[in-house]
Amino acid sequence: MTKKIYGVIDVGSNSVRLMLSDGCKTLSKTVKTTRLAQGMVDGVLQADAIERTANAVSFFYKKAENDGVNEIYVFATAAVRSANNGHSFVRRVKDLCGADVDVVSGEDEAVLGYKGALGNNDGGVIDVGGASTEIIICKNQTKIYGKSIYLGAVKTTDECGQDFDCAKAYVKQKINEFGIVPKSNFYTVGDTATSIAAMLLELEQYDAEKVNGYEITIDNLTKLTEKLYAMTVEERRLIKGLQPDRAEVIANGALILLEIIKKFDIDVLKVSESDNLEGYLMIKRNFV
Repeated sequence: MTKKIYGVIDVGSNSVRLMLSDGCKTLSKTVKTTRLAQGMVDGVLQADAIERTANAVSFFYKKAENDGVNEIYVFATAAVRSANNGHSFVRRVKDLCGADVDVVSGEDEAVLGYKGALGNNDGGVIDVGGASTEIIICKNQTKIYGKSIYLGAVKTTDECGQDFDCAKAYVKQKINEFGIVPKSNFYTVGDTATSIAAMLLELEQYDAEKVNGYEITIDNLTKLTEKLYAMTVEERRLIKGLQPDRAEVIANGALILLEIIKKFDIDVLKVSESDNLEGYLMIKRNFV
């Protein structure tokens, strides 16, 4: 009997991703950078950002249908849930391809990342996204800490551009919202984390097996962050391991992760290739 194939589309603040899975393992992940959260003013998504992101969702959805995927899920995170006109994006996706978009809360987004990275195991997960950042910790299969704050690589870039002093002050002030974070063995998920690992590994071509489990430390992340801010956006586009479309936001994403591990005295972060895409499917299909 042919295995059922599932498709999951994650609408993030910086990119749209499609994962194909057979329910046991991830078969592929594809990404399009659309910057949905770019230029959000007074909580309003820009019309051009809505259109290019909705078109990317429609492209992935129809591609998955044409490839014979049995079930396709679409979920959206911080940019859509925090926008006053998030419903306009949801409606546009529905018009283009007929897909319903599940807009997840910040608390649920943290759980998705955790389930994807750790399943039912104990530990902590940090997810630096485009417009939000989540930290969640579970012990004995029970959540002991979980919080999502409105801080991300795109949001910080909109606020400060490439100004290191501005970004550092902004990030340090925002991460105070996390309060007291318990000690744990931490993993990190998402495009910021995997991009950092790929750059530190100087990968000519992205290699998920090498990225998965890579250890980010305060030393290697500090050096990388300083290097990124010393470069122009155009110079960053040539860095081995970095997707050129992420060049404008990656320094601020790295800074957020760096300030978190410094503030909460985290010795090492392990990168997990499995993230909220896998987590969403696990929960939706009761694979946990």
